[in-house]
Order: sequence, then C-alpha cells, then structure tokens
Amino acid sequence: MFRRGRFAVVVVVVTLFLALTTGGAAESASPSPDVLRASYASFPDYLDPQLSYTAEGWTAMYDTYIPLLTYRHASGKAGGKVIPGLARSLPKITDGGRKYVLYLHEGLHYSDGKPVRATDFEWTVKRMFRLYSGGFPFFLDIVGAGRYLQTGRGGIRGIDADNRTGRITVRLRRPRGTFAYELATPFVALVPAGTPAHDLSANPPPATGPYEITSSQPGAGWTYERNPEWEDNARMLPQIPGGHVDEIEVTVKRNPFAQVRALEKGEIDWMQNPPPPALLPGIKRRFGGTQFRMELTHSLYYFWMNTTKPPFDDIRVRRAVNFAVDPQALSGVYGGQLAPTHQVLPPGMLGYKRFDLYPLNLAKARRLIAIANPRDREITVWTDTESPNNEAGVYYAQVLRELGFRVHLKVLGAGFYFSAIGRSARANLDTGWSDWFEDYPHPNDFFQPLLAGGSILPTYSSNFSQIDVPKLNRRIAGLRERRRSPEAGYAALDRSYMKLAPIAPYGTRLLSTFVSKRVDLDEVVWSQTFGTDIASLRFR
Repeated sequence: MFRRGRFAVVVVVVTLFLALTTGGAAESASPSPDVLRASYASFPDYLDPQLSYTAEGWTAMYDTYIPLLTYRHASGKAGGKVIPGLARSLPKITDGGRKYVLYLHEGLHYSDGKPVRATDFEWTVKRMFRLYSGGFPFFLDIVGAGRYLQTGRGGIRGIDADNRTGRITVRLRRPRGTFAYELATPFVALVPAGTPAHDLSANPPPATGPYEITSSQPGAGWTYERNPEWEDNARMLPQIPGGHVDEIEVTVKRNPFAQVRALEKGEIDWMQNPPPPALLPGIKRRFGGTQFRMELTHSLYYFWMNTTKPPFDDIRVRRAVNFAVDPQALSGVYGGQLAPTHQVLPPGMLGYKRFDLYPLNLAKARRLIAIANPRDREITVWTDTESPNNEAGVYYAQVLRELGFRVHLKVLGAGFYFSAIGRSARANLDTGWSDWFEDYPHPNDFFQPLLAGGSILPTYSSNFSQIDVPKLNRRIAGLRERRRSPEAGYAALDRSYMKLAPIAPYGTRLLSTFVSKRVDLDEVVWSQTFGTDIASLRFR
C-alpha cells in the first residue's frame, strides 16, 4: 500500500553513517528448526481484517482471514484471478449486474471451533460499517448500506442469508462491475457474528485460513500457529494452500540495517520490508537469485496536496509542484527500487497509457508560483518514519522551499501515519507523502479511493487531497458499472485528473523478497495484491 544530485549524495552519506552507528541488539537465541522467524519494519496499521488498509496488514492476514471470494495463490498475473474462498463457487450474477448469489461451504469452522454461518457475512459487513473502515465505500452500493452506515441499527436490506442452505444473496442499487473483486478483499473476510465492533489488533478475531494469530503485541510483533480447524476446512477449500511451517514469529525491527544483519546471520528467515537502498547493490551481488529477488508491484508513490485550502486550492500552485518534482531524482532516493512515472495508473494496469503533462521544469514552476502569488506560504509537509519514505519527505520539503514556501516537516511513526492523515479535519493537513498498493487488480481501485469525492471521510480517509469534482465522480461511477473493461475510459480519466494536479505522482515501487539460506526462494509466491504469501514460505 509506498534527486536531485546534491540531495542524493547527502542521503547516501547519512545512510552509510546510520549503517555504522545504529541498530538494535542482535537476537542471541538460535532459531528453532520448526519456527520461521520474520521481521517487519513497523507494526501493521491493524491486525483486524475489517480495519487494515496497508500492504503490511494485508500481507499479515492473507493466509489467516478468508472472504467468500479470494485470489489465486500464485505469482504474477495468475495471482490476480478471483476464485472461490469460503463460497462453493463464484457468484451467480443476475438482474443486470445488481444481484449476486453465493453459497457458503457447509461444515466450515473458525479457529475457536465456532461454525461459520451464512449470516456471519452480514455481521461482517455491518461490523465494517460500524468501525467506519476505510473499505466501506466499496460496499455502499449494497441496498440499505447507506442507511445502516448512518444509523448503525437494524439489518442491511440488500443482504439476505440462509444458514440452513448456506445461501447468501447480495442486491446492489446499481451494477458494479468491480464487486466480485471487492468481495475478495479482507474488509469482508468473515468473522463470527457478535465479534465486537472495535479494533481487535491486540486480540485478533478467530481465523478461517490455515494460520491463526495466537498472540499479538501491537508495536512489537505477533505469532502465527496452525489453525486447529484447518485440517477439516482444507478438505472443502483445496484451492487454499495449507502452509509449510507450524509456527511463525514476527518481530518489529525498526532499524532496517539491523534486519539485514539478522537475516545474514540466520537469526531471521524473512524480512517483509525492502532492505535500505545503500545496501541493495551488495545484497543483489551476494544473494541475488538464491535468497533475494525484486518484485514488480501495481502501486503509486505520490505527494498529495489539500485542494480545499490555500495554497493548494489554486491549480497553478499544484501544477507548479508537479513541474518541480523530479521522478528520476526520487528513483535515486529509493535506490533504484522505484520506476519513475508521472500519472495515476501504474504500468501494467488495465487502461494504462503512458503520458507526462509535467516534465521537469523548475523555471516554469517558479513562473506559475509567481503568477499565482499565494498569500499563504506556511506549509506543513507530512511523511512517515520508514526509510526511504522519510527521505522522500525531506526531498519534497526542499522542493517546496525552492518554490518560495516556508515548510515545517511533520514526521510520524509508520505504524499510525495513515490513520493520522486519514482524519480529514486534522489541522495543518497541507501536503505530504503517500503510497498506494492495489486492493484488487482493476483501475477503479486507483481512482475511487484516492480521488472520488465519496472517499473523503472523517476518519480512515484515503482521498488525502480532498478533491471532489462532481463530473469526474460521475465518470468514475459510470466506468465502475461496466462489466467489461473500458480501457480507453480509464486512460482518459487518468489524463483528466492529472490536468487538475491534485497529486504529484513520482513512481511505482519495486519491492523485494529476501529470505535466509534455509528458506527455499524458488517456492515463495509473490501476490500483486498481498505481497509475500506466507503460506508459501518453506524450509529447504
């Protein structure tokens, strides 16, 4: 879910200095042959399927919580195929795309022994709305969903479930060609009816997948063990891999240099985040092909600008920023782990057609600022602590200073950064860094959450620029209703938004798989949507 020459030199020098002078103490205990040890650079935003909205969280829960539909556990394009999850088959879609009928497998159980029931689906959706999850806009087209969101009472008229037959019927207000993809997101991964409607990251709900989270210490780490009910569930879900190890211990190590050292020593077996850019050349040379490889993602790295308040309510200022931001320089900040781009859709996504309305031109940017002459030149730039996103924030702050702004850099912990800037009314939300990894392999996912007016929420908002253009909102909705892929429509929508310049895109991310020598790299599955499939991690 994420340089200019002299700046690049400073980053490299600082990075090398940190490599020599920082880092947590190495773990002294030898790894158990039966336990896989992993590390994250930061704790996921949530370990709660209805709340999590980051790549870290989705990687953590992909093999724990299974929706009615899910994605094939495969690398590359094959991993973007929607398949049955807890449902017996793909939905039967009728009424012009407004009615979806699915049947839940009989005999499934949660990891705590409770039976999985068809009515759990409605509870799960209701819980998502009551939590005001960032994923709820995907499901507002369910008949009665909007009313439930407002009142939090009664049922949702568009959901009908029969526990005797396992039949689940979902009725939509209008066709939604992306709905099967959205049914496969963790937001609607089933949890038992009665699961409390508050954050359960410290005590995650019972699981339906091959693993359950048996302990969690937010900020520090968590542990997976095999789901005791999986042996029976697996007979009905042969399309879901059962995993190869019995236990996985995940520890948060905020210093990536310490992570690399621990992996090289065999003290951890897999690191979820990429290594520091300064170490990448050496890692590629020593471990490439045997323990390390690069992975292509469908992602967008960008700077957002709050279009509702000065100075970024002026399109000339936003265009100036786009002319001043250099994607090639930022690729250097990320140590080559970022492919430069200057538009909304990433390469490889349906509807992608390369263009660049804002080739680097600092002189033109300064002229636009001079013409706009913004009265408010005090700006807060937001970014998180995780490298190299923090360096990208420093770079961006310097660009704005060169354009004549007085900049205050606000750096927040990576574990709560998005929930913090997702509060639309928060003071001083002027501009900042963000990234986005696909929720599902369809271009709507890069427009509806990031740029549609309906995604401006009081909490968990993902439209950080707070752009709300009725004409473009209608185009997003119209394209979303089509069952067949309207490639040309999305390519045109991409250009339309970039003309308005609510964001300054700069790249799509290359991430990595880095494992210890006792893990079989060739068996590791990389999902465009979920990242490393932990069920594919196995010892040699």
